[in-house]
Amino acid sequence: MNFLRNVLGFTTLCACLVFAGQVRAADLHFGYIDMQKAIQETKAGKKAKADIEKEVEKKKKEFQDKEKDLQKMTQDFEKKSSVLSDEVRQKKQAELQQEIMKYREVVGKTQMDLQNRERDLTAPILEKMQKAIEKVAKEGSISMVFEKSEHSVVFADKSLDVTDKVVATFEKM
Repeated sequence: MNFLRNVLGFTTLCACLVFAGQVRAADLHFGYIDMQKAIQETKAGKKAKADIEKEVEKKKKEFQDKEKDLQKMTQDFEKKSSVLSDEVRQKKQAELQQEIMKYREVVGKTQMDLQNRERDLTAPILEKMQKAIEKVAKEGSISMVFEKSEHSVVFADKSLDVTDKVVATFEKM
């Protein structure tokens, strides 16, 4: 659905420009950028990725330790549950379920925090990347630069790829 919307939007834009007589089709020059690749190839992008990966590994270790504790608690409960009274068993089971719920909440919150942290780290990179894209487009007389992703650009000639030029420009800025 998004693909069709993108194609229709692009087609409509080109048709409007050509039919309005403002731009001839021969005057339009296009390029595309693989934004993920561009970010990952910059020094700033590599540093941001390393910082995030370091935080993820730290949290992963904490979660593995907590999972082991929860597994041990579960096993202990299962071993002892047959000798416990119904009231005590229900209380212990509720405590165990509460611990599992707390763990899941912490995991969810941590995932959101890590996503926000990644966004915070990449926002200045994206802002600078936009300036680099504009500079490359102006220098190359490119009318439009599209972002290459799975759903937006399904085919493009490699000669239209400005990713490496944008990365080089980004690093010089």
